[in-house]
Amino acid sequence: MDASTENEMIAVPPGRVVLSDRRTQRSWSVGLAPYRLAAFPVTQARYAQVTGAQPSAAQGDHLPVESVSWSDAVRFCNALSRRERLAPAYRLQADAEGAASTDGIEWDASADGYRLPTEAEWEHACRAGTAGARYGQLDEIAWYRGNSHERIHDVGGRQPNAWGLYDMLGNVWEWCWDLYDAEVYGTYRVLRGGGWADEHWSCRASVRRRSHPTFRIDDVGFRVARSVLR
Repeated sequence: MDASTENEMIAVPPGRVVLSDRRTQRSWSVGLAPYRLAAFPVTQARYAQVTGAQPSAAQGDHLPVESVSWSDAVRFCNALSRRERLAPAYRLQADAEGAASTDGIEWDASADGYRLPTEAEWEHACRAGTAGARYGQLDEIAWYRGNSHERIHDVGGRQPNAWGLYDMLGNVWEWCWDLYDAEVYGTYRVLRGGGWADEHWSCRASVRRRSHPTFRIDDVGFRVARSVLR
């Protein structure tokens, strides 16, 4: 797989998705405009090319980058935007020590640069027009505890969904833009998709997980999105 393939962006059609949270038994509907989403999670080679960093616990150019925080992912998006002469999607404010503060990160919806998908965008893209728990047979579409041999795998090794998106389930969990539940969990952000170490019940289109935006975990990565501006 060459770099141009790994960097492919898929046009996702507009639509509506119903999100749900098992803890609160709450459901809510979100309408979506068209957008673009990366066909693959960000690889270690691409992350190193853009940032110069190699943070992952397991090493391999075509493996998904992992052990990256939500804040790392946001900074990557801005760095990639600048690299491609696009308007960065995020405005970052520094804390007292000069580091980027997660509380001060704002999304500029008018920017044409790279960003994290919202969780509604993520689920809409994952489902790709399907209504079930998964867009195919789990062993054919995802690396999870039952077939991963307890390790991460190169991106694109399983079948894509109907819209050409790979690894939406399994391999690594993916950071989304959204707060998980601000009233209960404060700044914790949403993770989606399940990972290589997870049981089958975590690898479903509707499953939500949370983590602090500064935590770095060896089964958590991300993929990038871009808005389609009118």
